[in-house]
Amino acid sequence: MKKLIAFLGLVLMAATSFGQAQVPLKPVKIDSLITISLPAKYTKKDTLGQSIYNANGAYGYMTVIRAPNQDKKPLQKEKDLNKVLKDYVAGIKGQSNGDVMNLRDTTVGHLKAKTFTLEVDEGAGVKSRNFIVLYTQDVTYTIEYYYEALSKDLAKNEYKEYSASLKVSPELQRTDQYLSNAKGMSTIAKVGIFGGAALILIIATILVIRRKKAVA
Repeated sequence: MKKLIAFLGLVLMAATSFGQAQVPLKPVKIDSLITISLPAKYTKKDTLGQSIYNANGAYGYMTVIRAPNQDKKPLQKEKDLNKVLKDYVAGIKGQSNGDVMNLRDTTVGHLKAKTFTLEVDEGAGVKSRNFIVLYTQDVTYTIEYYYEALSKDLAKNEYKEYSASLKVSPELQRTDQYLSNAKGMSTIAKVGIFGGAALILIIATILVIRRKKAVA
């Protein structure tokens, strides 16, 4: 994961030019489980045990990273997945010194994913990267779309087509992210149970006091 985050900074340097004509996207098989559409003239590089796909769109620069996880120990609960994703986002923010915008959860197939935009302004205008982060026990997939602020409106449709093309095999289930679907007792339920128990205790105490006074 640390190697993945360190590599992300290099992606910015690669995105130096964009085409202006409409660029058709075609499905690319990242592995047996993940498919996404990229321009025909994409490049693939295997480095540090990762596979990195790069391509110029009409208004943005696309990157897909497939990175095997160093720690393949199964996550037990959804809260463990949430922590992994939270730490991932924090790591990206720390590497770029940018601002995380529109952070939210989404679903791709049966899997939970995190999506957000990283905005960086180093004095030459705002540069943005849209992220979709998909974690499984064995591999983390990072889908990126980099664009200049001036191209935001033009890039919107291209990014929509690109991100919507992300397909996950039905073989991947939520248990490939974490093992137990048990969420535990909700906060509302806890308040109801413990609040009710406290109320019963108060009523019982009042009845005992009244009974003692009646006997006296």
